[in-house]
Amino acid sequence: MSHAIVDQRTISAVEPVIRPYIRRTPVMEAQGADFGLDSISLTFKLELLQHSGSFKVRGAFANLLSREVPPAGVVAASGGNHGVAVAFAAKRLGIPAKIFIPRVASAEKIAMIRAYGADLVVVGDDYAEALAASESWAVQSGALRVHAYDQPETLLGQGTVGLEFEQQAPGLDTLLVAVGGGGLIGGIATWYSGRLKLIGVEPATAPTLTNALKAGRPVDSPAGGIAADSLAPKRVGELMFPVARRHVDRVILISDEAILQAQESIWKALRIVVEPGGATAFAALLSRAYQPARGERVGVLLCGGNTAAVDFSRVHQASRHDRVSSKTQSPVVTQN
Repeated sequence: MSHAIVDQRTISAVEPVIRPYIRRTPVMEAQGADFGLDSISLTFKLELLQHSGSFKVRGAFANLLSREVPPAGVVAASGGNHGVAVAFAAKRLGIPAKIFIPRVASAEKIAMIRAYGADLVVVGDDYAEALAASESWAVQSGALRVHAYDQPETLLGQGTVGLEFEQQAPGLDTLLVAVGGGGLIGGIATWYSGRLKLIGVEPATAPTLTNALKAGRPVDSPAGGIAADSLAPKRVGELMFPVARRHVDRVILISDEAILQAQESIWKALRIVVEPGGATAFAALLSRAYQPARGERVGVLLCGGNTAAVDFSRVHQASRHDRVSSKTQSPVVTQN
């Protein structure tokens, strides 16, 4: 692991380095009434429109452009989106990439990694098993490890989401962010450093940050649920945890059903299809697990969209008869 410092200054420094390779994703204003909520002002950041379909490409480019890449190229383990992002960045820069993902990864993400030309290995039942396999390969091959969340350059890249969002929506009071391994919320928390109320939202089936905060350190947690291909490592990163303790106001746990309802609501109101992990932050609002004060200006990060078009009637039918398990993949999809 490198010894890069992660703070506001270094996030500002890495932003122009990766800027030629990333999109400045748009923001969208909405009202709570659009979703049957109270009269609140909402600002969505559409990071699902980023290259490779998620915020992860920021951290991928920060790694590949800031660190010395050996002839063996790079290796990464991922539930899905990080692997897609590293494959995309490696293709763009002409670097060999080997990606390890678990069997829980969605077919959509597997197809994207292959389309970007990376050497793909599907191994294990969860992210932790894929990570172990990738570590073995790194030792064997000499490839550069690109960690999905517990790497300084990854945090710096994800921190540029906060930098960009503050430029686009400087008056926010609160920001809701989904949590998996914590690279995204860790980078954003570093950028804002308490200048707004930062709320983490994670699936109840993968309470990594919730359990870490209770224990006072990162600890192993369950790793299942509908968003298991993006928000279910066994534990949060060591690097992000001190930042979260200082700057994350609270963490909210959300049911799989609430995440699916948020997906459907975003589609109906905004005509935007998000993956389960991408809808998780909004699920805290829609389920009223987080209730803003009157006049509170709330930002919501829609962080990923790597799923096919969702037939919600079939999703609800499936969820009634076969509750989501740790091995569930993305919602049932149809190709039009």
